[in-house]
Amino acid sequence: MFRLMFIQSNEAVAETAEALANMQEEPVGITLKFWELALKGGWIMIPILLLSFVAVFIFVDRYFAIRKAAKVDNDFMDRIHDYIKEGKVDAAMALCKSVDSPIARMIEKGILRIGRPLNDVNAAVENIGNLEIAKLEKGLPVLASVSGGAPMIGFLGTVMGMIQAFYDMSTAGNNIDVTLLSTGIYQAMVTTVAGLIVGIIAYFAYNVLVSRVEKVVFRMEATTTNFMDLLYEPA
Repeated sequence: MFRLMFIQSNEAVAETAEALANMQEEPVGITLKFWELALKGGWIMIPILLLSFVAVFIFVDRYFAIRKAAKVDNDFMDRIHDYIKEGKVDAAMALCKSVDSPIARMIEKGILRIGRPLNDVNAAVENIGNLEIAKLEKGLPVLASVSGGAPMIGFLGTVMGMIQAFYDMSTAGNNIDVTLLSTGIYQAMVTTVAGLIVGIIAYFAYNVLVSRVEKVVFRMEATTTNFMDLLYEPA
């Protein structure tokens, strides 16, 4: 009986050792670096990478420009109101020039038109506002084009890669090898993923910037209304 238990324990130890050996012999997963995957995508990855750099540059540049435009002292219009009511037009002009923001430039233009018909003043302020909005939106159409164009370029690489794979299959005849088709398949998959990643990031970046521009526009419109109400007040 003890001999049977000894034999069974030896068999269990042997099976455990064999299992551990098999686990150690299992191949380790192969990892690919980013640049290796980019090279697998072929030359079509060049425009996709360029578009990604363009999208990042536009987003960073516009984000800080819009953020700067949105910063206005809450007491700015109160001080303008006091200066105009007291007849200190030069002080109001100096205050507008000291503040680097679209709202200050709009009010400055309106102050310059004081004394003319109010419709002319309102039109002048609105024209400056439109110019300032156009400055804030500079580059946004390009960012929107990147969000739609990058996935299309990626799909183009997919089609080209599949054409290459089928061409290799047709020329290989009966000697079809997996390594022979790897180039076309890699290109097809990598370019699709890269194009979608760049397009999705550009799409969200565009919407973030548009939402921030809309907030600045709303504040500009509110300030214009307050300024025109100030001019309509009786002296």
